[in-house]
This record gives sequence, C-alpha cells and structure tokens, in this order.
Amino acid sequence: MTADVSPPVRPTTLEDVAAVAGVSRATVSRVINGATTVDPALRRVVEEAVVTTGYVPNRAARSLVTRRTDSIAVVVSERERRPVSEPFVGRMFSDPYFGRVISGLLEVLRPAGIQMVLMLADDEGSRNQLLSYLRQGHVDGMVLISSHVEDPLPGLVHDTRLPAVLAGRPLRPSPLTYVEADQRAGAQLAADHLASLGRRSVGTVAGPQDMSAGQARLTGFLDALRLHGIEDVAVAEGDFTHAGGASAMRRLLGERPGLDAVFIASDLMALGALPVLLRAGKEVPADVAVVGFDDSSAATACDPPLTTVREPVEEMAAEMARLLLQQIGKPGGPVPSAVFHPTLMKRAST
Repeated sequence: MTADVSPPVRPTTLEDVAAVAGVSRATVSRVINGATTVDPALRRVVEEAVVTTGYVPNRAARSLVTRRTDSIAVVVSERERRPVSEPFVGRMFSDPYFGRVISGLLEVLRPAGIQMVLMLADDEGSRNQLLSYLRQGHVDGMVLISSHVEDPLPGLVHDTRLPAVLAGRPLRPSPLTYVEADQRAGAQLAADHLASLGRRSVGTVAGPQDMSAGQARLTGFLDALRLHGIEDVAVAEGDFTHAGGASAMRRLLGERPGLDAVFIASDLMALGALPVLLRAGKEVPADVAVVGFDDSSAATACDPPLTTVREPVEEMAAEMARLLLQQIGKPGGPVPSAVFHPTLMKRAST
C-alpha cells in the first residue's frame, strides 16, 4: 500500500483573483463586497476572474467587512402557545398562504444570496428569545407575519432598530413598513357580486376580529351590503382554518337556515364550510352562492370551484423582500408601505 503524499489543494485567494484580473487585491475586495464605486467594465473583468479561478468568498470574513449576515428572519407571531401540531407545523404546512409568502420572498431573496431563518413567537418566552437573537446580530432584518391586535412584537421589533416589514397593515399605528392588499375593497367586491346575483338573505363567515385582515374584510363586506339595502346579515367568526370554517358555517346555518349567499373570509375556511352546506341539503350555487377570499389553491380544491377575491400574495411577498433589502441597504432612509389591489375571480360557486 502506498500512502498518498500529494500536497493539499490550496484554496483560491483574493490575490489569485487579482493576478488573473490584472487588478489590485483591494479592487477585487470592493467588487466581491458589492461596492457601487467600481467601474462596470472593471467589475466584469473581476467577475470573470472569479469564475475562472473558482474563488469562493469567505462569508465570515466578508461579514466582518460589510457587517451583514446575508440572512433575514421570517417570524410567525401567534397569540398564544398551542399544541405543536396546530399553529406552527399544522398551520404553516397546511395553510396555502404561508407557502405563497415563502415563495414570493424566495423570488427576490434567493438571487440576492439571502438566506431565511423561520421563527415562531407565540408567548413571552419565545418573544424574548427572538428579540435576543435579533439584538445579537444574527440576521440583517425580518419579515413579521400574522400579527394580532394585542401583539407587542411590532413595537418591540421597532425598538431594536432592525430593518423590518410587516405582512399586513397593523391594527394599531406603527412606524414599521407594511405590505398588504386592500382588504376592505376586496370584501366590497364580494358584496357587490352577491348583490348583483339578487341574493338577499346573506351571511358571512368572518375572519378573527383580533386581526386587521379579519376586521377589514368584515366591515368592508357589511358596509358594501348596506349600499345595496341589505342590513340584516348573519355573522359567525372563524379563525382562518379549515376546521374553523366548518364550525362557523354550522353556527351560521343554525342562525340563518334560509340564507342564500355567504361570504367566507378565507378560501381555507370555505374548503371546510362547503361540505357543511352539502350535508345540510344546500346546493351550491343554486341554493347558496359562496364567495371566498385569497384565491389560493384551496379555492380550486373546493367542490364546486370557488368564486373568490384574489390578493396577489406572491407579488406582495416579493415586495416585502424588496422593501426589506432597501432598508438594509440604506439604513434610516424612508421606506413607504405598499398596498395592492384585489380582483374577483368568478368560478362555479356563484
């Protein structure tokens, strides 16, 4: 047996790249660290030399220069700790909304070389852990999802001075940047559509009233119906889950067995509510016209396929990522919030 005595392969260095590019080591460093003052032609030469040499930047060393980690936190904030199968594992991996948010974030963050750290804050202990993690500089910024009216996290995050973007308009005034769809306008589209069909005995499965989306969808729907002369509307509150939609629909039918139209404030709740209508002997849409909200994969999984209000979640999440990167790149600069316009997707449930 002969021992392998070949010397170890030496990793490529900045000096190697500089030699191939015919520039100084400092110029190579500025290009790799994203400096905007490098001449574009010179930048291309250095980038070609990086490819030729196979140079891989030392992320630890680079972070010492840029003071960035090239990672962000995606934080799901819940009201309270519940069994592990329900809020995080269950909701995160069964609710189409969260998958669409992650997809939209990746569209912008992946090309920029930014990694995501997924975190849950559902009680005081987990919030304190999160804030400690943020203050220690492990991430460059954060996206906060699913904030409730009593949630202290937006204010606590603002106090850290870390760049942050909220998914949805907060119920209470906040200096943090947010991205949302016009929830009231979307609910008004649902009301106008049901009224145009001549439906008069109307009910709604509302979203949680401690969330801004839940409140705005309910008030927008009721206000629009009043303009059509419909003021007696049955309301049952759900929780934006499949099971919550089924439970709320049973309560709604108990209160208004003769209803001929229902607005359900999320497609996932509608997926749970439609079988309840079927078991009650209600044919959709002949007996009851149904409109959902979100235009998620749950809408086309419904039987019949669901007429729903579309909010462009992937585009909204991509905008969250862009606004967050803008804050990270220019700390302290003004970053306006963004509001997207919903549309109505008509299908067989109306």
